[in-house]
Amino acid sequence: MTPQLTVSDEVRALAPGFSHLAVEAHGLVNGPSNQDSSALLDDAARRLATRLGGRAPHEDPHLAAWREAYTAFGAKPSRTRNSAEALARRALADGGLPRINVLVDLYNAVSVAHLIPVGGEDTDRIKGGMRLVRATGEEPFATMAGGEEAVEHPEAGEVVWRDDEGVTCRRWNWRQGVRTRLTEASVNALFLLEAMGPTANGELGAAAAELAETLEKLSPGARITVHAPG
Repeated sequence: MTPQLTVSDEVRALAPGFSHLAVEAHGLVNGPSNQDSSALLDDAARRLATRLGGRAPHEDPHLAAWREAYTAFGAKPSRTRNSAEALARRALADGGLPRINVLVDLYNAVSVAHLIPVGGEDTDRIKGGMRLVRATGEEPFATMAGGEEAVEHPEAGEVVWRDDEGVTCRRWNWRQGVRTRLTEASVNALFLLEAMGPTANGELGAAAAELAETLEKLSPGARITVHAPG
C-alpha cells in the first residue's frame, strides 16, 4: 500500500513555493555499495562540479531558496544544511561522497546531480501516512548516539516529516531517523524528492525520471511508480 503524503497548512504558509514528488518502488534488490553504485556517485560529483562552475553549493538559486525556508522556521542553514547542500559539499571535498548501500548511493547520486533533496524510506517500516508538519516538540525521533539507539525530540516549530509512530526526518530533510531508513534488507521503498520555488519544478521531474530509470536498471523486475507532484 502506498503511504499517503500530506503537507500541513502551516508548512504551506511557511514555504508556499514548496513541492514534492514521490517515486514508489517494490521488489528492489539492495546490498552493499558496489562498482555500479560507486560509479553513479562519481559521475554525479562530476556533473555537480560542471553545474556549479566554481561556485559554492549554497550559491545555486535552488539551494539558496532552501536556506531561506530553513531560516523561516528558525533553523540556522549554515549549521543544519538541507540534505542536497550537505551532500554537494561532501562531493566537492577531498573525501568525496560516502558509500552506504546500493539504494542509498543511487538516490544520493540523483540528489547531487540535480541539487534536489532526495530521501528514501523503507515502506515496510512506515506506520500510517507520511506528514510534513511543524513539530510540537514532543514527537519521538529514533536515532543513534555514541553507537547506541537513542530517542530525541525535535524543537517546537521545527519542520519535520513524521508518520503515526514519530518523526522520520528532522528539520525537513536534514537528518533521517534510523527506524525507516533503507538497509541492505529493504525491498520496498518510497523515495521523496523535494523542491523549493517554481524554477525547480522541471528539475524535480528530471530527477524523478532519472531515479526511476536507474532503479529499473539496478533492480530488474522491480515495480516503479512515479507519482504526480504535490
